[in-house]
Amino acid sequence: MADGERAWDDDSEYEEAAWRADEAARAGWSAIAATTTGLGCALVVALAVVAAVFLAFSYAWISSDYQSADPATR
Repeated sequence: MADGERAWDDDSEYEEAAWRADEAARAGWSAIAATTTGLGCALVVALAVVAAVFLAFSYAWISSDYQSADPATR
């Protein structure tokens, strides 16, 4: 064969394209997984902050009923 000619059964370009597509798909799924994990962690942290604030205000509100300045209201 002359230089530049390929055999009729040469699938090297297809195999390279399929390999690149597979690598791109893996990178895409990795990005999706990382984003989902980050958003999940952010959601858990936000819920923990909301719960902590709720508990702090609940404690302050309930304890204020027991710390009245007027002894007659106890």
